[in-house]
Amino acid sequence: MIHAATSNARRSIVLTPLSKRAHALKACAAALIALAAACASPQEVQQTRDYAKACEIKVYDLQRQLAECVSERSRISDQLSDMRLGSLSNASFSGEVTDRIASLEEMLDGLGRPVKDIERFDVEGGYILMIQDKVLFESGSDELGQEGQLALRTLAGEIHQRPHGEIFVRGHTDSDPVKKEETKRRFPNGNLQLSAARAISVGAFMISQYPASAKDIVVMGFGQWSPLKPNDSAENKRLNRRVEIFVSDPAKS
Repeated sequence: MIHAATSNARRSIVLTPLSKRAHALKACAAALIALAAACASPQEVQQTRDYAKACEIKVYDLQRQLAECVSERSRISDQLSDMRLGSLSNASFSGEVTDRIASLEEMLDGLGRPVKDIERFDVEGGYILMIQDKVLFESGSDELGQEGQLALRTLAGEIHQRPHGEIFVRGHTDSDPVKKEETKRRFPNGNLQLSAARAISVGAFMISQYPASAKDIVVMGFGQWSPLKPNDSAENKRLNRRVEIFVSDPAKS
């Protein structure tokens, strides 16, 4: 519902003025021609007609812009509608996902080696891709960097090589509060908002690579509240700053 309201608001701001300008130009051109024909010389009539022609061209250009805005609004609205933010309809399954991901700490401890920037773990009902935040984002940012885009492009390709079910994109931070003034302005609700924005960025990028996946992607933000390790050391905080992509197995028919 929020997305629909946002789209309607954008339409009222962007599209309505274009329509009014187009109608106004048409009316102005018609009035000028009528006035010129009644009381002007042939030369003035021709000048008025030339001006009216220019107005018609401008009207055409405005109508073209209007059509482009309508198309873009529809595209954005569809994309936002398809990216479900952990809706109540899948809350039960989301709880199951949380239970499955809860075993990550045990899996990390069992690796017997340093944790890589990107790791894959097979779990019941699918698999998890765990990506350290430094691969994807600058500190305090939700904008994907070049390295992050390259990594996600590769991962998205691997995901879509095989049938799959829903894809849960989960953003996490460490316990350090947001400090930079610019970051505070962008994320006034702190780590929770930052983690959700990062999950949205990852989900939206995956959709841009494989638009058909939009119906399968669910994005979530947990902030600092679902750590893999206690936030009591630099290494543990590094592990906690992550994005998890849980790819569920396809539904059994």
